[in-house]
Amino acid sequence: MKKFTNESMYEIMEYFENSLLDKNIVSFEVLNPDICVDKYSGTTINLDKEYIYRSYKSWTDLAELMFCKMLTPIITSKYIVALNFKKIDVETSFHKDENDSKHEKYGIQSEFSKINKNEEPAFLFPYKKALIHTKVYEKRQILNLGVNKADEFETIKQIVYPEVFKDINFVGVDYSKSVIEEAKQRFPEDNFSFFAHDINKLDELNLKKSDLIISISTLQSSSINFKLVFMSLIQNYLKEGGSIILGFPNCRWMGSDIIYGAKNPTYNYSEQSLLYKDVYFCKKYLQQKKFKVTLTGKNYLFLTATAIKKNGK
Repeated sequence: MKKFTNESMYEIMEYFENSLLDKNIVSFEVLNPDICVDKYSGTTINLDKEYIYRSYKSWTDLAELMFCKMLTPIITSKYIVALNFKKIDVETSFHKDENDSKHEKYGIQSEFSKINKNEEPAFLFPYKKALIHTKVYEKRQILNLGVNKADEFETIKQIVYPEVFKDINFVGVDYSKSVIEEAKQRFPEDNFSFFAHDINKLDELNLKKSDLIISISTLQSSSINFKLVFMSLIQNYLKEGGSIILGFPNCRWMGSDIIYGAKNPTYNYSEQSLLYKDVYFCKKYLQQKKFKVTLTGKNYLFLTATAIKKNGK
């Protein structure tokens, strides 16, 4: 097995990329990050100038960039560990499904339906912070566009007290009939309403205005007129003094693995110009409408907007 001691990360990446051309698993040995850090001071123990110390974070970052999983490290000697990286099957990604309308790309039998965003800290942490920032526990009418299986409602259930949760009216809209049926079974309570409907024709549902609107990874779909739908939400579906949470995906899903970086079809690597163009449009528009806007997150960029009160707070 190849051992990396004082090679640069550039050299390691070159080896990694070349090995992936004809292998499903890339393996090599490196300095053990756990043993070689003093547990009291946190400083690196200088065992030998022959070795370059790198944390496990460096190796997991490398794995993600190369579309791999880092398997459990194996200790091979007192100071050395073997690292094994397995290729992710990129063909299982729901992004690859070209039969959108025929097989429900986001339906209950789809690759997308196997994803549980609530088990991904990169999604859950900033989403939870966004909900708390909007004072979700004070809301009484919440609309979720692109609700899918209603994972976002599950997080709200975990944040607010049960007696508060039952007094909130939840409305979820999604184009996929199968996921709407799943959401209805998941939340059969009277304060939940779910609609299988085209978001472009939202006016056909005669919905009440909401004091919180949530939409995660939906408004940028190719089938939705992004700017028109977004502006209509603010003008026609948000109560005065209400809040909005928009989640912009800055990642790709390959099977159940989340990979950082928005993908542009014309590039073979992450390119984020279109992502930030849409985020900036929403931010500028909301600020003109007297909203305070924050941007948080990494794999998902969360735009959270709260109305500025007349006293300026």
